Amino acid sequence: MNDPDPDAHPDAALELPPNSPFGSEEGLRSVPKADGSAPLVLVLGATGYIGGRLVPRLLAGGYRVRALTRSRRRLEALPWAGEVEIVEGDASDAEAMDRAMAGVDVVYFLVHSMISGKDYGRLDRAIALTTAKAAASHGVDRIVYLSGLHPDGVELSAHLASRQEVGDILLASATPTIVLQAGVVIGSGSASFEMIRHLTEVLPYMPAPRWVRNTIQPIAVRDVLYYLLAAARVEGRVNDTFDIGGPDVMRYSEMMNGYAAVAGLPQRAITALPVLTPGLASHWVGLVTPVPRQIARPLVESLLHSCVMRDHTIDALVPPPPEGLMSYRDSVAYALGRIEVDQVETSWVDSRVSGAPSDPLPSDPEWAGRTVFKDERHKTTTADARAVWDVITQVGGATGWYSASVLWATRGLIDRVTGGVGAQRGRRTHARVTEGDAIDVWRVERVEEGRLLRLRAEMRVPGKAWLELGVTPSAQGADYWQRAVFFPRGLTGRLYWLTMLPFHALVFSGMVNRIVAEAEEAAPEPAIEEGAT
Repeated sequence: MNDPDPDAHPDAALELPPNSPFGSEEGLRSVPKADGSAPLVLVLGATGYIGGRLVPRLLAGGYRVRALTRSRRRLEALPWAGEVEIVEGDASDAEAMDRAMAGVDVVYFLVHSMISGKDYGRLDRAIALTTAKAAASHGVDRIVYLSGLHPDGVELSAHLASRQEVGDILLASATPTIVLQAGVVIGSGSASFEMIRHLTEVLPYMPAPRWVRNTIQPIAVRDVLYYLLAAARVEGRVNDTFDIGGPDVMRYSEMMNGYAAVAGLPQRAITALPVLTPGLASHWVGLVTPVPRQIARPLVESLLHSCVMRDHTIDALVPPPPEGLMSYRDSVAYALGRIEVDQVETSWVDSRVSGAPSDPLPSDPEWAGRTVFKDERHKTTTADARAVWDVITQVGGATGWYSASVLWATRGLIDRVTGGVGAQRGRRTHARVTEGDAIDVWRVERVEEGRLLRLRAEMRVPGKAWLELGVTPSAQGADYWQRAVFFPRGLTGRLYWLTMLPFHALVFSGMVNRIVAEAEEAAPEPAIEEGAT
């Protein structure tokens, strides 16, 4: 491997970081059990930002991996899904957890429910208790939990208090637990990094809360993964909490201007205002950045305290990487490099949204007796089906929706102002689309390669909405079709659909025409036979 950073190259997701506590890549590989088999690892939160990066590295390190997930289809869409054992169920369900825990040697607890509504603390507590009980009953060797840095002796924000509570529950269990407390994680696709990136890029001057003066110790996602991998190799019954952090201690304002320096932007003027509360600040962040208020608020509240490493006892357990921890500016540079080449491995945008519809689109026969509104359109094209499909899969994000850009942007802004996800979150990658991905105000519900893309609306609407884009081969080339489906909720839902009809006529007809035109422009010219005149 030429580059040690897993956030640097497109193929790095399948590589194991070579820096290890023993000075070689072998220090992070699995140790065979007495019977010669590889340890079995259960990852809770395998489809999350950290979990989605940890799993392929565990596989590369020789571990057997099992993942507990609410949606088998969502996990099966990931490139490494065929190499892991999948158990479908909710982490708070004792029966599902019991099935997932059978025969497990190490459990990674990477579940954080801060986007699950106001009761995320209660939910995380329930999952921690369920995990602790199941791990003890199955004789698990170790639990590894990723928590957050926080000071002692102060009233913590709800987000940090919840993380501390989960750590305390796991440490008090019968299973030895290593709690790793990390600060702001810097890497392509992390919510904290995207907050910094967009605030810095959008605002030449920023009025900010007093917390911009607090000190923070950010850490590169590469180094978080290093410590997580090393924790599985620690010998003995270690049951303790360890702080982890990068080499830089800085103010949040310095992080923003550090980003500006790496990105080639002028230094930003930042003024701390005592009247700007966390609630107001989260609304402000929600409007200016793609990070919605549901995620922005707990992140903002976590910055109310100075969060730095209180000690370095981790060094005795897991020595720092031989080449050193990555600096803040280097981690920003690597993250921007990944974004530039459209190789963001995991992203916050694919997190489940609290309150958003999660039920799949019912089949057509199930619509009988229900009120449903549809907008169906199709068009025949001389382009082949593959050319049309390539255009379909680029929809959203930087590409847009192929019609009425102002109307799409306005609808996204209205959704954001009313507390929805808005269109600013874009999409994790423009190169491919998989089930579970977020695309602006939509969630990818189903992908039938070369045939169908189904999107479920996560915007705030009085009902449930889906948008399907599809293509079928034909004698002339291909038939492109699209269908918008809306199940209204009460009178408000019916009035909403009627109000939107004039805009649908413009938006959806424009989409059909533009998608077909794009496909025909991209289609290769027909070959001219030799000798033809």
